[in-house]
Amino acid sequence: MKKYKVLFQPQNLETEVPEDSTLMEAMDGAGIDFDFPCGGQGKCGKCRVKVLLGAGVPTSGELEILDEKELGSGIRLACSTRVRDNVVVELIDYKQLQHNILIASKERAFQIEPHLNKIFVEVEKPSLAAQRPDWQRVKDSLAEQGVHHPAPEVPVALLRRLPDTLRGAEHRVTAVIHGNRVVGVEGLDTTGTMLGMAFDIGTTTIVGYLLDLYSGKELAVVSTLNPQTKFGADVISRITFAGREEDGLDKLHRAVIEAVNRLIGEAAEKAGINRNLIYGLTVAANTCMHHLFIGINPRNIAVSPYVPAVGEPLVINAGELQIYINPAGKIFMLPNIAGFVGADTTAVLLATEIDRSEDIKLVIDIGTNGEIALGSGEKMVACSAAAGPAFEGAQISCGMRGAVGAIDHVCFGDKIEYSVIGGGSPLGICGSALLDAVAGLLELGMLDRRGRFIPRDKLTNSAAQMFKDNIIEHEGQRAFLLAGADKTGNGRPVVITQGDIRELQLAKGAMAAGIRVLMEIRGARFDDIKEVLLAGAFGNYLNPHSACVIGLIPLELEEKIKMIGNAAGTGSRLALLSSGEYRRASNIANIVEFVELGSYPKFNSIFAESTYFRQIP
Repeated sequence: MKKYKVLFQPQNLETEVPEDSTLMEAMDGAGIDFDFPCGGQGKCGKCRVKVLLGAGVPTSGELEILDEKELGSGIRLACSTRVRDNVVVELIDYKQLQHNILIASKERAFQIEPHLNKIFVEVEKPSLAAQRPDWQRVKDSLAEQGVHHPAPEVPVALLRRLPDTLRGAEHRVTAVIHGNRVVGVEGLDTTGTMLGMAFDIGTTTIVGYLLDLYSGKELAVVSTLNPQTKFGADVISRITFAGREEDGLDKLHRAVIEAVNRLIGEAAEKAGINRNLIYGLTVAANTCMHHLFIGINPRNIAVSPYVPAVGEPLVINAGELQIYINPAGKIFMLPNIAGFVGADTTAVLLATEIDRSEDIKLVIDIGTNGEIALGSGEKMVACSAAAGPAFEGAQISCGMRGAVGAIDHVCFGDKIEYSVIGGGSPLGICGSALLDAVAGLLELGMLDRRGRFIPRDKLTNSAAQMFKDNIIEHEGQRAFLLAGADKTGNGRPVVITQGDIRELQLAKGAMAAGIRVLMEIRGARFDDIKEVLLAGAFGNYLNPHSACVIGLIPLELEEKIKMIGNAAGTGSRLALLSSGEYRRASNIANIVEFVELGSYPKFNSIFAESTYFRQIP
């Protein structure tokens, strides 16, 4: 089979791929983490690249999505363009890969209780008069200090290293203990240092915190875009990829494992330590990411009755997953609650301590799959709302993630004002700005309850008259112009179309319906809810007023909203530093009552009502 070279600019990365490979496959081979929201199915048009050499004939899908000017300048879709000659590609929106990743979170008091501990012992040396095996002599020394390792369990890797470890350290060694089991033996006294990393593995991003397991001190924080995004923007597209593609599950599994290993290395370098000093990892993730991290096919999560393979907390040897930390290292997986309410929600509930609260609180993590929990120490209920990728920008005409070049906030005054992540000219709009813009259009009276643009000649609000010329026709539908082509960084206008507003209505309707159903089941009124806690990146960056104006969150709760940052990361940190908090996480997952929205008798009518906008006087 013929092979051709593909050169990517501006990184100057070159790779070689078989004939008929897509540019998407070439990017994968070159190690470029590009965004393919639809999983490379040629539907979203978000993977635009500029082919400087070897573009070939556009596909029918490209002809449908790209205009004549774009095609004439060499713009193609990376998922559709096939390599049939040597190719040079310019990643025109490459700075989109520089994402704003939320790492900050609220802290709370807790008791440090390490999962592992170390005991230094001086092992009796062997002699002709005392020929007990090395392992027996180690166990005997530990027994004198109250550690009785159960027979006949012993890690094979430990035994393989034990003779050299003992003799190299003159029989002065440190045993690494998990529970009452010896999981490692190290030469000399290493009891002074034991580190760990807490991970929040999200659908879009991965954040890791390097911590001292004795003091709880944070030594480094690292983050990255989840490389699985090149296989799809949301969990459903990744589940589809795992089932549709040959070795799909393995590709998704390896992508996240490699990312975690890379972050471990970055954290160790930042802190100036050897990664061998890391003994434990905790992982908080939604159920799909949890399964893909372990290497479990998540296909049954996506089909009724949406059952995960495992929900309980798991302790896994790091070597089993090829996670490169200390050979004695353990991975502590936080428990899932249900198929679409995962360990990340468990971590959020652990961080916010709703299980011990006398007051009723509402916790919302807004995303492609929004998780909602409501309750107190008396009773907690939770659900997942299939909001779709509108909040992430995937199905929005000019949408993009919260990355450099994205308009992230919009304000209507004497003119339209907006801010752009990273400054400079905009490339598109992210979810928080979409909320602002639609909320502003509603307050100006430019949209009706159904989300339809009101004709220019029927606008009654005098303030709206200043913006009536921004209502335009764009690709066969009405749209609101935020930034003209002459003001953007890619020569394409930034607009909000009638279709975009509909996508937002469906997304906000799903979240609002979930809140309403939980309130009905819990028997809670607006006055009963003391706090509304917004977790996660989107919840941290959105304007609460905009969220309430469009009906994502009930307007009656606006004054009770608090941003709590990366609460899943906080929960993961707590579970790493305290075995007691880890056990508490398990209890939380067991007592939360999961509500399947689709089976709630009134859900369809509640959802339909929730898609409408509230009429603003």
